[in-house]
Amino acid sequence: MQMPTWLVTGGAGFIGSNFVRSARREGLARIVNLDKLTYAGHPENLEELGGDGDHVFVRGDIGDAALVDALLREHQPAAIVNFAAESHVDRSILGPAEFIQTNVVGTQVLLQCALRYWKELEPRRAQAFRVLHVSTDEVYGTLGANDAPFTEDSQYRPNSPYAASKAAADHLVRAYSQTFSLPVLTTNCSNNYGPYQHPEKLIPLMIGNGTAGRPLPVYGDGLQIRDWLYVQDHCEALCRVLERGVPGETYNIGGDCERTNLDIISSLCRLLDAAHPQSAPHARLITHVSDRPGHDRRYAIDASKIKRELGWQPRTAFGEGLARTLDWYEAHAGWVAAVAGGAHQRWIETNYGGRSPAVERGGR
Repeated sequence: MQMPTWLVTGGAGFIGSNFVRSARREGLARIVNLDKLTYAGHPENLEELGGDGDHVFVRGDIGDAALVDALLREHQPAAIVNFAAESHVDRSILGPAEFIQTNVVGTQVLLQCALRYWKELEPRRAQAFRVLHVSTDEVYGTLGANDAPFTEDSQYRPNSPYAASKAAADHLVRAYSQTFSLPVLTTNCSNNYGPYQHPEKLIPLMIGNGTAGRPLPVYGDGLQIRDWLYVQDHCEALCRVLERGVPGETYNIGGDCERTNLDIISSLCRLLDAAHPQSAPHARLITHVSDRPGHDRRYAIDASKIKRELGWQPRTAFGEGLARTLDWYEAHAGWVAAVAGGAHQRWIETNYGGRSPAVERGGR
């Protein structure tokens, strides 16, 4: 049987590149990888695929309809997997406009191109075609300490410009399913971690700062709760949704792993102590700073639907995944240096430099 082709958008970013590398290692599909290569997408993420004739990289924007139409006509994909998104809450607070352009307008353009392409497919291929839209649990807003985890039926209540832009994209995906019968699938995942995550995100930032002996900045009291999912487990879930998911359905993907930010950082400090005992205790570097605006208190995912209907469940225990992640970053100092250049350092200073120390360790 001929190997299918997938058009993967945002496939040079953190989750997208992990997905692309995994799909190629397992021979699941030929990949046409469309990425704009903003601050979060890097050619270095795809170096493993150098010389792979079944990985075609195209630098471009999902909002460029002419380019997307041309790629669809040329490569005739059996599926589109959409990772392309601006994705950092802190950046969305400092500059919301780019999030609206990419996450909302870009998604609409991609959907319209997919619709034109799908309508022209012969019936057998049209029936098998899928558009998988990768989204986030942040669209659901925040939970109280005793609230049940988010389900696929939870009300959308986004609280940041990033979450609002992803919520709008999700609604557009649903509308193209309901209005035009486009065979779409939506996934909403919890916080991912693992190799190739941009150094501005929580875990790699703390690894980099801790290794260098720099402060470990913690927003407010650090007791904000997230559900953590190892990125390779997420990639396996996405493949399962592509393979078995029902068009028009949404699947929540979570790691069954609620942790406070302070728990995460403390766990990393213990791993750093073991790896670099001469610099221990790394916990002395923890520095509470003023919280960011609109900071959601708790996310938690109920992933029972994907477990029950598609037979997926996370395989990586958090302690194992965190240790693997630390080992990867310490073994890939060259990658970190390549992606964390001057622009990254300026952004870190902009985001954290002006934050005053938290009034008290308990925060709010």
